[in-house]
Amino acid sequence: MSIKRISFIRFLAGVLLALLASISFAESSTAYTFAVIPQFKPSQLQKEWTPVLQRISRETGVTLKLALAPSIVKFETELNKGIPDFAFMHPYEAVMSMKGKGYIPMLRSKNPLNGILVVRKDSPYKKLEDLDGKIIGFPSPNAFGASLYMRAKLSEENKIKFTPRYLNNHNVVYKHVSLGHIAAGGTTNTAFEDETPEMREQLTVLFQTPDVAPHPVSVHPRVPANVRKLVMQAFFAMQEDDEGRAMLKEIRMPNLVEANYKNDYQPLEKLNIDKYMVHEAD
Repeated sequence: MSIKRISFIRFLAGVLLALLASISFAESSTAYTFAVIPQFKPSQLQKEWTPVLQRISRETGVTLKLALAPSIVKFETELNKGIPDFAFMHPYEAVMSMKGKGYIPMLRSKNPLNGILVVRKDSPYKKLEDLDGKIIGFPSPNAFGASLYMRAKLSEENKIKFTPRYLNNHNVVYKHVSLGHIAAGGTTNTAFEDETPEMREQLTVLFQTPDVAPHPVSVHPRVPANVRKLVMQAFFAMQEDDEGRAMLKEIRMPNLVEANYKNDYQPLEKLNIDKYMVHEAD
């Protein structure tokens, strides 16, 4: 082989190595947005989710940046546009985002989600019929278990007529119920368990919806498969130590399992509750 040919081969190899290095650098330096449904106050979500995403970013080399929308309706508008790379969303948003932009549910807690209706412990409302004609508070129109599914159940199956009052998050719902400003409040089992003992002591559960698969972490199909795999592995690895398990409990995702759209969320398509949703233009 001639010296010129050897030099040319070495030159091509150098170019190829430089190209591979630049691709690797580009992938490692890419930041992915991680949106979280705004069920609670922004300060609470920042406190709970920032350590989780920092740990996953540190252990995988995949930078995840927390993105918080000011409302659930705005969060869903961004999902409908396919803006977030990853998103922690409620079960019916998993249906909408799969149909709309192809978001793939990756993982979820194995603990079921229930919508619950709470009243004051000393409340005169002892059964659902007692709430007919009353004001019921909800975190937002499109919060699934706490509002969307709950309002559909009350209206369609129980024939309860009520005035909904949307209070932005679960914390405010509890406060308004405890102060007697509203007759009852819609929330979820996971959110209620997360509330302070002092507040829970003032309230009691009047009604509960059937079990559904809880909020998944879903991913947009544009995210490379290797990145999805790294993030999923890092979430599951958090279950292997006390600090990680505590973090997962904070974000209401204990006992992680892989999510499966067909088994977990496709059945929700049959609920036919779209008419109870509120969109940004509404």
